[in-house]
Amino acid sequence: MAADLYGDIEPTPKARFQDYLPGLTIVVLGTLAAGFISDHYGATLTLMALLIGLALNFLSADARLTPGLAFASRSLLRWGIVLVGVRITFGQILALGPVALACVIVTIAAVIGVGILAARRLGFDAAFGALAGGAVAICGASAAMALATTLGERRVGQAQLTLVLVGISAMSACAMVVYPIIAHALSLGDLRAGFMLGASIHDVAQALGAGYSYSDAAGQIATIVKLTRVAMLAPVLAIVAMFLPRGDGTARGA
Repeated sequence: MAADLYGDIEPTPKARFQDYLPGLTIVVLGTLAAGFISDHYGATLTLMALLIGLALNFLSADARLTPGLAFASRSLLRWGIVLVGVRITFGQILALGPVALACVIVTIAAVIGVGILAARRLGFDAAFGALAGGAVAICGASAAMALATTLGERRVGQAQLTLVLVGISAMSACAMVVYPIIAHALSLGDLRAGFMLGASIHDVAQALGAGYSYSDAAGQIATIVKLTRVAMLAPVLAIVAMFLPRGDGTARGA
């Protein structure tokens, strides 16, 4: 499930459809369990899926499950992230206006830049800073997993990735509750509140939930702003792959 973000699990060369079923069954059951916990207890879906995946990590040692787990952690994960991004249309992005769009792009670049500088200052590799900064700037856990796959385990360790995923999920959950309260305290209008919530909360569902908890109009603005951030994932991955290629050494601070 969440165990093979770096391609450690190798599927058999001539895997048939039947070979994928055992591993995919585990993935489906884990996903349903995470969804049930999220729906009934208000927990973050991504965080629950991560914790269940980590708990079932030992199953990747079973050769019968390898093809399905490898397929889910590579192809399905990547397509899932892509599909989140394509939900937003070009017209919706343009509807933000040039100033708002520029603010989103500058904010993403600034957050990732600060993440890299802070990581270097604290003695970590720049890749860890890009991972943490990208997760905060774009779409939380989904961005972190995509960036981790791009950077590779030699640049970002499993422990570092887990730290970012758990931290970003916890902060996003807190932001969903606290930020609308702050927006009300500042007496922000629907436009400003929606932009603030969409531009600052990490998880897509939580950003939208916070926006619609403020007002329907704010929710619509938050949706467009948040999905605009998600749409920036592909160019960010391309830039990271260009300037922070997979390294030859092990990740520092892992």
